Amino acid sequence: MPEHSPRLKHPSRNRSRKSSNGAAPPETPLVGAHMPTTGGIHRALLEGAAIGCTAVQLFTSSPQQWKSRSLTPEQIALFGETHVETGCVPLIVHDSYLINLATASTDLREKSQRAFLEEMERCEALGIQYLVTHCGARGDESEEQGLSRLADSLSTIHRATAGYRLRVALEITAGQGTCLGHRFEQFTQVLHECPESDRLSVCFDTCHAFAAGYDFREREGYERVMEEFDDAIGLNRLAVLHLNDSRKDLGTRVDRHHHIGRGYIGAEAFRLIMRDPRFEGIPKIVETPDFSLHKENIRVLRGLAKVSRRIGPRTKLPFPLAGEPAAQEEISANTPQESAPVVTLPELAAIT
Repeated sequence: MPEHSPRLKHPSRNRSRKSSNGAAPPETPLVGAHMPTTGGIHRALLEGAAIGCTAVQLFTSSPQQWKSRSLTPEQIALFGETHVETGCVPLIVHDSYLINLATASTDLREKSQRAFLEEMERCEALGIQYLVTHCGARGDESEEQGLSRLADSLSTIHRATAGYRLRVALEITAGQGTCLGHRFEQFTQVLHECPESDRLSVCFDTCHAFAAGYDFREREGYERVMEEFDDAIGLNRLAVLHLNDSRKDLGTRVDRHHHIGRGYIGAEAFRLIMRDPRFEGIPKIVETPDFSLHKENIRVLRGLAKVSRRIGPRTKLPFPLAGEPAAQEEISANTPQESAPVVTLPELAAIT
């Protein structure tokens, strides 16, 4: 952010700046996963309910294609009925990976804006609460120019969607290439320059933030990172948590998701998040590599919420959990916890 830019003033905050990880966690934390939509978008809700999701994220169209079909009244009605049948859990949609609202290319930017508007129309019709999007890539432009283009695109989109209940959640990125959104201060500029910034929220992805250089593996670093986030953005804007471990080390700027507790972040950071009372009402979404193992990641997160004492960096969580039929996951050679002893969640709970 340029030095001359004025500091963003946040609305009043209703969350304490400090966590209290010794407190008892909520009985039913909002934990879910990004679910597949094979067979219809309503299938994401059914599949999510089957593995115990209390929040669901999905795509409403292919994330790798520009063209998308409009939803029929029948599809919208079926989705709504299924949502009620499965408990009216919080719903999040992730937009297409092709969209780049920060590009200097006029053609690509206008194409991205049209695609994003179509996505917002689908989300609004389905009653989605948050639409998660990446901040885009600046290309050959400066960081400041790219962020200004992003803010301008969002302003254009907001004008075209006046009255929508849907909120956009800008996602923290790993910062690969010229991608924006890997420093908290970048969000400050966008929020300052977007006239309707009250319609914007933020999605904190643990893998992305860690790869971008934010170290929250232990309590001291965790509190420091959350304080930096609060100062630059405001914890009141945090709408969605993407909980993913990382296959790459701190500050590598490479986005590679891993299963909870099996990567370079480790279990302690997720224990701190799951027990942080400031985040009790925020949906926590798993985006780990294998859909078939989402249930295991969710169970691990819920288990960590019950552990009141620190988990050391050499503690490797069982994955899959003992007694489950899923095959043992292959661990890459560079995973730091690979040689550590495996302990079960009941064993961890026993030390609390």
